[in-house]
Amino acid sequence: MPDFDAALARLRERIQAALDDFLNQHAQPLLAISPDLQPALSALSDMLRGGKRLRPAFCYWGFVGAGGQVGDPIIKAAAALELLQASALIHDDVMDNSDTRRGAPAVHRRFAELHGEQQWNGAPESFGAAAAILIGDLALVWTDAMLFDSGFEDKALRRAKPVFDAMRAELMAGQFLDVLEQSRGGGSVQRALRVMRFKTTAYTIERPLHLGAALAGAESAVLEAYTAFGVPLGEAFQLRDDVLGVFGDTTLTGKPAGDDVREGKRTILIALAQERGNSSQRSLLERQLGNPELDAVGLTQVQEVLRDSGALAEVELRIARNREAALSALQLPQLAGDAVTALQDLALAATDRSA
Repeated sequence: MPDFDAALARLRERIQAALDDFLNQHAQPLLAISPDLQPALSALSDMLRGGKRLRPAFCYWGFVGAGGQVGDPIIKAAAALELLQASALIHDDVMDNSDTRRGAPAVHRRFAELHGEQQWNGAPESFGAAAAILIGDLALVWTDAMLFDSGFEDKALRRAKPVFDAMRAELMAGQFLDVLEQSRGGGSVQRALRVMRFKTTAYTIERPLHLGAALAGAESAVLEAYTAFGVPLGEAFQLRDDVLGVFGDTTLTGKPAGDDVREGKRTILIALAQERGNSSQRSLLERQLGNPELDAVGLTQVQEVLRDSGALAEVELRIARNREAALSALQLPQLAGDAVTALQDLALAATDRSA
């Protein structure tokens, strides 16, 4: 596909425009209830700006690949996934007690600061968490409104609803398993893979592809090809995220370096290091994982363990293998040519990145 970056940029612009129109329309009834809701609406609007827009892109090209006719409905339907993503990120930051998101204060921090500035009653942290949970809930509610008012015919929406419902349920299940693993202190690579499968793999790539395909009325062979493509690519995407969570550049990721370690994330990268490391390396990981006071020296020590144990090299190998497995799954004559090329480019963008 010629000039993929430019094509993706145009798609992102259309997604943003659809989100802006939706928020402008749906904000008015809430502001009529009370102007005090403006800070909440502004926070959600800010969360919906920026980001990689991978989920809408996979939905869009999944639709095109299945023979769908491009128009405003697929743009609006794909944009609904950004509302779902915003909900997930806002809630995830509360659960992880994260300070920042995309280089700005996380939503719960933003409202804790507002509480402190206004000198309101109660604890700022409690108010911030409550506000963030409710704003995330609002975004989740609005995913339905944006999808089902997108302009598709009823029969297309009926095909899409089971996929959309499964996508959201799987996300919540994966998120719960992630919290559970952190509380248990982690486990095997297999258990980390289970969390990844439902928290990220299906939600980021496979289900958005299925959603686009369902809206287009795809044949079962197309859905099977999208699964064969989406599952390994979703794993590769999350593995790259895990690497960036420990080794990423803060100026590019928008989060402090080593935040995944401070939050005690039990990723495959960590599980591999625990399996392969010696006793002193495992001991160091256990001391530093979940340590909110982790400093630059401690982070460097963790990075050395991940390198020296071979965990980092193994994860990079898994990324490459999964990406190749995904690309080989796209050899299906039913898929539109432009869509195949776009999905190949998206696969590279999802796994060869620094943010």
